[in-house]
Amino acid sequence: MKRLALTLMTALAASGAIAHGHPGPIDDSMPDAQRIRFCERVRDHALQAFYNRDKGRPMKLFDEDGSDGARITNHIIRRIYEEPQISSPKKAETFGRATCNEMMGTKPVSE
Repeated sequence: MKRLALTLMTALAASGAIAHGHPGPIDDSMPDAQRIRFCERVRDHALQAFYNRDKGRPMKLFDEDGSDGARITNHIIRRIYEEPQISSPKKAETFGRATCNEMMGTKPVSE
């Protein structure tokens, strides 16, 4: 019985240590660290736009103030509403991340 409990506890501890698809921490000394973090936030906005579109809610855009952030995010949100091929949360996240990286001129982070 003790051996079974020990085995279960070891398995639970090991499962928490295994990575599950999230990128590792980004070192601030990297030249693209801010861009990578920005594209992660844009990915979250893309996912929210997908859910809003799926529920029939109106498109929510950011006020354009001349910055790249609002311009890129609004571009991605508009495309998600226009493109019926973006048919799952995973596709919305992938599209948001890829488009942001392309528009910002960064290389995607390997996961």
